[in-house]
Amino acid sequence: MLMIKNERISSAVRYSVPFVIVPVLAVSGALMLDSSWHLLVSVAAAAAALLLFAAGFDKKKIGTRRMVICSVMTALAFAGRFIPFLNPITAMAVITGIYMGSEAGFLVGSMSALLSNFYFGQGPWTVFQMLAWGLIGFFAGVLARPLKANMPLLLIYGALCGVAYSFIMDIWTVLWYNKGFSWGLYFSALATAVPYTLSYAVSNVLFLLLLFKPFGVKLERVRTKYGI
Repeated sequence: MLMIKNERISSAVRYSVPFVIVPVLAVSGALMLDSSWHLLVSVAAAAAALLLFAAGFDKKKIGTRRMVICSVMTALAFAGRFIPFLNPITAMAVITGIYMGSEAGFLVGSMSALLSNFYFGQGPWTVFQMLAWGLIGFFAGVLARPLKANMPLLLIYGALCGVAYSFIMDIWTVLWYNKGFSWGLYFSALATAVPYTLSYAVSNVLFLLLLFKPFGVKLERVRTKYGI
């Protein structure tokens, strides 16, 4: 009975964090709170991501080992964001999600955004970046089997992630500019952002081509060695 209850709680956390809690934090923070609250909202989203990660693992030892791997992947994504015109966070979140699970993918994506923005600039947009990159890593975990087995499908997913990132970030653009959502402004923002969206897509494809196989081999060895 206790095991069933724990599974239900884990399942509730698994879906409520990426699809309810973090989106509500992002939208409510943009509409209802001034800029002095933005860091607190981002930290709350980070706490939710950690809760999601913790809910995904039953064994403490395995969870700790995965946390170490996620920390390394997050650090690499942070460092890679200094590359001019290119951004590896999407690729690192995708690779983590595929090999370490949806929860780990969400954690790496969201924490990479939060931590790197301490250098690039924190603001109300940070939590939207956390949501976008987190969901990209989460769905990579959901689709892990076909993505791992099919490189063209993986590259298509990477390109679509560039589009999805732009779609989510332009929600923030409209809320910031209009203090409310407008479909007309949203479609205008999407049209204006086409060059950036294309650059996101190309960057994702490039990094997945370069990083997926070498990182995948190493992560697979770690999983086998430590029973993750």
